[in-house]
Amino acid sequence: MDKLIIRGGRPLKGEVTISGAKNAALPELCAALLTDEPVRLANVPRLQDVATTLALLRNMGVSAERSESEDGVVMLDASCVSRPEAPYDLVKTMRASILVLGPLLARFGEATVSLPGGCAIGSRPVDQHIKGLQAMGASIGVEHGYIIARAPNGLKGVRITTDMVTVTGTENLLMAATLAEGETVLENAAREPEIRDLAEMLIAMGARIEGHGSSRIVVRGVPKLHAPRSAGGDGHRIVPDRIEAGTFLCAAAAAGGEVMLRDARADHLDAVIEKLREAGVQVESGAEGIRVHSDGRLKAVGFRTSEYPAFPTDMQAQFMVLDCIAQGTALVTETIFENRFMHVDELMRLGAKIEVDGHTAVVTGVAQLSGATVMATDLRASASLVIAGLVASGETQVDRIYHLDRGYDRMEAKLRALGADIERTRG
Repeated sequence: MDKLIIRGGRPLKGEVTISGAKNAALPELCAALLTDEPVRLANVPRLQDVATTLALLRNMGVSAERSESEDGVVMLDASCVSRPEAPYDLVKTMRASILVLGPLLARFGEATVSLPGGCAIGSRPVDQHIKGLQAMGASIGVEHGYIIARAPNGLKGVRITTDMVTVTGTENLLMAATLAEGETVLENAAREPEIRDLAEMLIAMGARIEGHGSSRIVVRGVPKLHAPRSAGGDGHRIVPDRIEAGTFLCAAAAAGGEVMLRDARADHLDAVIEKLREAGVQVESGAEGIRVHSDGRLKAVGFRTSEYPAFPTDMQAQFMVLDCIAQGTALVTETIFENRFMHVDELMRLGAKIEVDGHTAVVTGVAQLSGATVMATDLRASASLVIAGLVASGETQVDRIYHLDRGYDRMEAKLRALGADIERTRG
């Protein structure tokens, strides 16, 4: 099993290109199921979750080929889908597999999808997906761990108000609505940039969508979708990953130095950048990306996670590391997932001073973290441990980094190019 060895204490300097967004790539790969024409996606990151999604689509009969070009091109052809099914063996490691449910049901009138797995960061039920699709006329049951969905007469447009803001639920219902008869209105929709990007891809495929990026999305169904076509040419280019960008911002802030993040979108990271500036970090944005400068001397900053555009739960663990080495004490409140403080015990192994009370962590900064062996428990927790290793004295070993590979495109190589002493080993 792979692990990372990090020898801390080196400032970061140089530039790094931010990869395509994992949370946009996964639904957009699944959106290829909505058409029988070949779909070209560019800027697809090289991640384990992407590889799992491609394997899942191939298992259904989709032709899915990745180009060796640096532009991350993937070609998909769902003209010969033979099995509208997502089996447990391919779904168990990745919750986003549920995103095939809406497209399969909309185009083929049937779908059999295993209940999903993924990071153990708390309950993430799919009941909102099911309720929404049932409202659109689907017959859905759960048998032996599988969602069995049928809509032989097609889906019908309807007004859907979800009980909570759900990103994958919004994406699933948005994709399903593109081929539904009539008008579908999604109330209480998630507003993340990845949803906006998915909607732009669907519009380029002929979908009629308004309001994406707001909490109310209106979709007028069309009989058929085609390959995405845009002013820039055939295909669709995936938006840069705001969470990868935020992670590198935190890494540079903690380790010190000056880093240019090519292609990073500052307008997708307003809440994170605001908190970084409060901590004493210099952040500048421009057409080419985001530049960050830090002397490593930070002020403690409290924050509360919430739905976009507020501070993202996917950045909570990484930012907590900054508070671990900052002057003062900060309160960190997690409102999205109940188990998303699993990195706390591992950070404490490195010398961090953290007390957890329910959904709140009290973080008191210490002068220095000390290297130790730690274990990644989920995707973003693993990123936080890497950042902690960059600033800890001595050597830090991060085990179980397969979590990291699910969501970061060659992270250690990018950090090494910035001057970090980091290597991947087996054992």
